[in-house]
Amino acid sequence: MSEKKAVLFIDVFNTFDFPGGDKLLENTKEILPNWEKLRNKAKENSWPVIYVNDHYGIWQDNFKKIADHTRSDDNKEIIDKMMPSEDDYFLLKPKHSAFFQTSLPSLLKELDCERVILAGVAGNICVIFSANDAHMREFKLDVPRNCVASNTKKENDDALRVIESTLNAQTDPL
Repeated sequence: MSEKKAVLFIDVFNTFDFPGGDKLLENTKEILPNWEKLRNKAKENSWPVIYVNDHYGIWQDNFKKIADHTRSDDNKEIIDKMMPSEDDYFLLKPKHSAFFQTSLPSLLKELDCERVILAGVAGNICVIFSANDAHMREFKLDVPRNCVASNTKKENDDALRVIESTLNAQTDPL
């Protein structure tokens, strides 16, 4: 019997309105086709797709409100292409980790998930914090390197190196 997997998309809905946000936006646009490929693979394999996103002060588990709040001319391609479908999950997080003070651990338990596949931004902040928390909860972990973006290539490579070496994650690209 194969292990049960879930795909977590972290901070897909993002204003990119902060110092260095323009670089992160550019790097996120580069990996957008890989996010779409990962989501399609999840759908083909019946893996749950779970979006975990910053709340932007809205605090309602309503991805449409978050998408509308974060959408701009610069990021609308990302938001429009990555909108959750009816059967996807959407959770809000108060801080960097997808696990910290969210219902994600309970949801993954309910789904009998053994392995999580992380994708999102920023690799050196929210993705690495989420990967750490997944590891501490004894999930097997994949973080495809071509599905993660940070402000700079060096920051992203450094984060992926830690995720792979310290958290025992597979970082092979899709």
